Amino acid sequence: MEFTRINPITGEAASTAQAMKAGNIPAIAARAAAAFPAWSAQGPNARRAVLMKAAAALEAKQDAFVAAMMAETGSTAGWAMFNLGLAAGMVREAAAITTQITGEVIPSDKPGCLAMALKEPVGVILGIAPWNAPIILGVRAIAVPLACGNSVILKASETCPRTHALIIEAFAEAGFPEGVVNVVTNAPEDAAEVVGALIDAPEVKRINFTGSTNVGRIIAVRAAQQLKPCLLELGGKAPLIVLEDADLDEAVKAAAFGAFMNQGQICMSTERIVVVESVADEFARRFAAKAASMPAGDPREGNTPLGAVVDQKTVSHVNALIDDAQAKGAKVIAGGKGESVVMPATVVDGVTAAMNLYRDESFGPVVAMIRARDADHAVELANDTQYGLSAAVFTRDIAKGLTIAKRIQSGICHVNGPTVHDEAQMPFGGVGASGYGRFGGKQGIDSFTETRWITVETLPGHFPI
Repeated sequence: MEFTRINPITGEAASTAQAMKAGNIPAIAARAAAAFPAWSAQGPNARRAVLMKAAAALEAKQDAFVAAMMAETGSTAGWAMFNLGLAAGMVREAAAITTQITGEVIPSDKPGCLAMALKEPVGVILGIAPWNAPIILGVRAIAVPLACGNSVILKASETCPRTHALIIEAFAEAGFPEGVVNVVTNAPEDAAEVVGALIDAPEVKRINFTGSTNVGRIIAVRAAQQLKPCLLELGGKAPLIVLEDADLDEAVKAAAFGAFMNQGQICMSTERIVVVESVADEFARRFAAKAASMPAGDPREGNTPLGAVVDQKTVSHVNALIDDAQAKGAKVIAGGKGESVVMPATVVDGVTAAMNLYRDESFGPVVAMIRARDADHAVELANDTQYGLSAAVFTRDIAKGLTIAKRIQSGICHVNGPTVHDEAQMPFGGVGASGYGRFGGKQGIDSFTETRWITVETLPGHFPI
């Protein structure tokens, strides 16, 4: 059986994929487990060589990736190209760390005891990837786990099964042994049962999930019942603080990029701009002009910075947030409600805690502007959220910026940079309702290996009994 993904712009079929059921999962998990011993026994440079081929194979599928992302998610060609570039970089970074999976010798109080901490692969790792940055996040779910010697199962998004399948095709062409890299596709109505079966499969040892906080909680509970560790990268409500001494032009550029890149459908998207009152009017004037200069259009035509949002549900959600804010006294200073999936870049000024836009993740092209009395109040507002993924602060005083950054409760914070910033080697993840655990670089090694304590006795033993 197959299921069809509909193009959000045209309403026509974008792709079809196999509609796997929960009953298909045991065989896939067994296949991945059977491939694990040989793959984990390969030397680091052997794993590196295959990963380097995978990066090249991804790049060779550029046209197919761009076409798939535009058709399945309504993204612009530019966003698809950015996805592919960063994803290939992530695979090359994973290749580079194969020889960095090191242990240590730990001094022992016991004479003649050589004590070691070793990092070893754990087995089958399940990666569950979303649709919004599908190449980046699909690759991130499996690249470092593979580098560490694990076999993997990628649970593709129902929204972009073709895009995720292309990743698996590229990895297969690179020469990964049979069963090391696996993919699961399913119809939307079967998602809960399929993911449940994957988590429950005894062969699956760890789970990483990128997606909504609501689904992340469900996955965490299911995994906890099996005592399986999770890495969860969930929702966000990223604040960008603009202090009275900020370079307003730089802040405007960063805020516009952070709020409207990929139509605001990024977990790090700037959802709240917290501006100190003394510069708020001037910032609002400049930012509204910037937002008005960023039109949305059909991504197939390729002549606008904003494309389409992923579905009509997003349109309804964003429009409801705008209606609620206006009804409670906020003012739309750029853009406005959308009539289709091609939605305008929208700025809502005067947002307060009474409004849903203050607290709820929009995941669309709307940003709340919140006015603060001073720097301390700005930090208080920035931290008034259940989320804690990314944040930013703009000030010409770098020492002040670092001080503020340390006070913001988030896994990531940038001084004089946008909230949207990702690099393969950086520790990426959040706190609170944004999840726990870290992707990226050496932090990724910790997430996808087991630390074992092993000793060797070199002297005769002396025991009290």
